[in-house]
Amino acid sequence: MGISKSELFSAQTNEIAGMAKALGHPARVAILKYLLESKACINGDLVEQLGLAQATISQHLKELKTAGLIQGTIEGTKVNYCINQVAWTEMGQRFAAFFEPLDQESNCC
Repeated sequence: MGISKSELFSAQTNEIAGMAKALGHPARVAILKYLLESKACINGDLVEQLGLAQATISQHLKELKTAGLIQGTIEGTKVNYCINQVAWTEMGQRFAAFFEPLDQESNCC
């Protein structure tokens, strides 16, 4: 995270921020949505589905893989990508805990 001084924050806070960053671009959200809906490993389908250049998609896949949300397996000259089910479940749990309902009786403003 560089200049943001991430070492000042807890590991959990940094993990949530990293996941949010990975979701912070519509192309990455579209990639994840496509992977979730296809329920299979994919490779070249994304170029056709999203209408983006291969280099652009590759950069977004790299970001998602770095965040741990997807995983890839090499088959010959192609890489097949799919949702990392463990990381996906953990992300869902962490965001659910983060977005727990506020106490409706407290009124800050």
